[in-house]
Amino acid sequence: MILNIGSLNEDWVYEVPEIVRPGETLPAVARQFHAGGKGLNQSLALARAGASVRHVGAVGPNGKALIEVLRDSGVDVSGIRTRAEPSGHAIIQKDRAGENAIVLWSGANRTLEISQIQESIGALAPESWVLTQNETNGVAEILTIAKTAGMRVAWNPAPFMTECRDYPLDHVDCLIVNEREGQGFSGATEPREILRILNERMPRALLVLTLGENGSLASVAGEVIFEPAAKVPKVVDTTAAGDTFTGYFLSALMRGNAVTEALRQATQAAAICVQRAGAAPSIPWMRDGLFL
Repeated sequence: MILNIGSLNEDWVYEVPEIVRPGETLPAVARQFHAGGKGLNQSLALARAGASVRHVGAVGPNGKALIEVLRDSGVDVSGIRTRAEPSGHAIIQKDRAGENAIVLWSGANRTLEISQIQESIGALAPESWVLTQNETNGVAEILTIAKTAGMRVAWNPAPFMTECRDYPLDHVDCLIVNEREGQGFSGATEPREILRILNERMPRALLVLTLGENGSLASVAGEVIFEPAAKVPKVVDTTAAGDTFTGYFLSALMRGNAVTEALRQATQAAAICVQRAGAAPSIPWMRDGLFL
C-alpha cells in the first residue's frame, strides 16, 4: 500500500499558438477540461501501474468529478475530505509543440488538517510508502509524521519553493525532482553535480533527477545510473509526464524491481503520456502492455 497525500485540481487547458508573453494577448484555439493536480495524477499513475494506493486530500463542494476519476481507476478515496473552499484549479496554456505553462490556484488543497494526516498515516502497516508533493499545505509535517511512524517516505517537491531547503530532508527515503527543482535545492546546473550535492545533503536517500528529452538519472548510495529518454514520433502534451514517471517508478520499486528497471518502466510510461492530450486521460495502464 502507498498513501499519497496530494492535490486534486480542475484543469482548464487552453490550446494556444505559443505561450503568452508578458503584455501579450492571444486567442485560444480550443479549451478543454480535465481532472488534474500532481497528487491526483500520481495516484492515477500508481494505480494504473498496478499499485494499491489510497489518496488523502481535499476538494470543494464541486469536487465530486475529481473523486470519481480516482475511484474509476481503482484508487481508495476514503481519505478525501470535502471542504467549503472550492476545489483547486489550474489554468494551462499548451502550445503547438506540446509544451505548457501553468497558473495554479490551490483552493481546498490548502485545507488539510494535521489530524487528517495523522489518522491516515496511523492506519498504515509499518514500512508502507507515503508520497507527497508541494501542492498542499503541511508538507514538512507530512514528512515528519510519516517517518516518525516508521514509513518509507517519497517526496516530489513540485512546484519547488525556497523553504523546501529547510524541510526535514533526512526523513526522505526517495526524492524525485526535475532539473529546475534540483537546481533549486543544490544551486548547481549540471545534472551530475546536482546529484552530487543532493547526495551530500541526503546520503541515505534514493535520488532521481528527470531531464525531459535527455532522460533521467538516479543516485543509489552515490552510484549514478542513467536512463535515456524514449523516442516518440510526436509530443502532443507534456502536462502529466512527470507525474506518470513518478507513479510508475514508485510502483516498480514497490514490486521489488531494481532501480534500473524502475527507471525503464517509468520512462516508457512517460513517453506514452506525452503522445496523448490532457493530464488524467494521458496516463497509461500497465495492463495495456504497451511498453513492457
